[in-house]
Amino acid sequence: MAQDRQFPRVCVALGLPDVPSLLDHARREAEAGESFLEFRLDHLDRACDGPGAIRDFLKQFPDCIVLATCRRRQNHGKFNGSIEEQLALLGEAVAAGAQAVDIEIETAEAARERVSLFHGRPSLVISYHNYESTPPMDAIVNRVMRIPADAYKVVTTARKPSDNLRVLAAARAFPRRCLVVLSMGELGFPTRVLAPVYGAIYTYAAPSCTEGTAAGQVDAHQLRRLYRVEKLRKTSKIYGVIADPIRHSISPTVHNRAFQLRRIDAVYLPFLVSPAHLRDFFTTAEGLPLAGFSVTIPHKQKILRYLDAVDPLARRIGAVNTVWRKAGKWRGANTDVAGVTGPLARVMKLRNASILMVGNGGAARGAAFALSGAGSKITLTGRNFDRVRSLAKVCGATALPKDQLRSIHFDAVVHATPLGMYPHVGGCFFEGEIPADVVFDLVYNPVETELLRRAREQGKTVVPGLDMFIEQAVRQFEIWTGETAPRAAMLKAAHEALEHRQ
Repeated sequence: MAQDRQFPRVCVALGLPDVPSLLDHARREAEAGESFLEFRLDHLDRACDGPGAIRDFLKQFPDCIVLATCRRRQNHGKFNGSIEEQLALLGEAVAAGAQAVDIEIETAEAARERVSLFHGRPSLVISYHNYESTPPMDAIVNRVMRIPADAYKVVTTARKPSDNLRVLAAARAFPRRCLVVLSMGELGFPTRVLAPVYGAIYTYAAPSCTEGTAAGQVDAHQLRRLYRVEKLRKTSKIYGVIADPIRHSISPTVHNRAFQLRRIDAVYLPFLVSPAHLRDFFTTAEGLPLAGFSVTIPHKQKILRYLDAVDPLARRIGAVNTVWRKAGKWRGANTDVAGVTGPLARVMKLRNASILMVGNGGAARGAAFALSGAGSKITLTGRNFDRVRSLAKVCGATALPKDQLRSIHFDAVVHATPLGMYPHVGGCFFEGEIPADVVFDLVYNPVETELLRRAREQGKTVVPGLDMFIEQAVRQFEIWTGETAPRAAMLKAAHEALEHRQ
């Protein structure tokens, strides 16, 4: 970009179908403090109205910077006109006050001389988009840089975690600080936060209260307040959570709030990691580098094979939910144990208590070992009875088929499956009477699951999954930082995150 102009770290991308909607959202963002906005003229039903919208907006907000984009349909935009019409419209946008224009590489290569007229007049951004994959980055960067411009945007699609690392490395490899890089999609989200740390001149955000113009965008408020994108530095520590799916996780809200309150220079990110990409994720973790991360469904058991050292209890359980790096080695522990015994012990005596455990995955293993260690008598059940029996043998519990539960009553039920978890909130393991006095559901989203709702109706004592979530998150924070966790603030942040998603 023009070297004499300072651009903010966040550009809010506005792609609306009509001028009133475009101006309404632009004003909202400007009034919220955003000063760098992309007007996607190609998203308007009448792209020719775009320059007038830019002029009207800048009259009201003259200190804002407008980046005008009019991507052709042939290049994954929505503009149906010719290259000549596209460039003429962008010229009108500049005349209306746009301080920068984004022109895709396909147009720039086809009309090099015409495009060169924009260079230095406003700031010219030459952009490359790949909606399928992340090709070798050096070749892409070299291609776009053949066109004289003020900045170069390279946007790819991440197919595995290490694609993010390659995209971020491209920004670091070009010290001129004239690159904008990111990966699209939920898997590519970490690049939207970390790209400026690696040397990208800015990142993109969605507007509040509406969808963004690309997959994986979050609004500017989240980038600034939750992920502190403007305050991150090369020395900031990176933490995260790995899961599949990841969208439901409230861990980023909870841990980032804790970091901020304790004034720790760190950020906590969601990493979408499929079972097939767990090994690849460790390549990413080494390269970033991550200082530690939480582990949840479906990785709590398989993660052990990639760790250098595992806490004895976690090894005995066969499941890890907390990983950190120390002396160059990956270490694992299981804080789910405290997350289960702590909340349950507050409402009942655990020693000699009869407890029905529903589930056979990593969470169930942790809970079964924890409660068995506390002196409880464990009975296991679940949909896959072969796996239930296997787990029962390992942890010294009794296995019981679901159809035999009606004749037995327990002191407590601990539900440790994803059944009833957002977005499939109607699920419930029990069809009628719940066979226990205390019901503890480890699912925390929603706060009151269908199981807990039915338990309340039946007069049971209920323990919400959020109690377990906060307990284990507190232990994670203290392992990673060595500081006392702000428990009350973390619980408040969790409630706020869940309310926001309702």
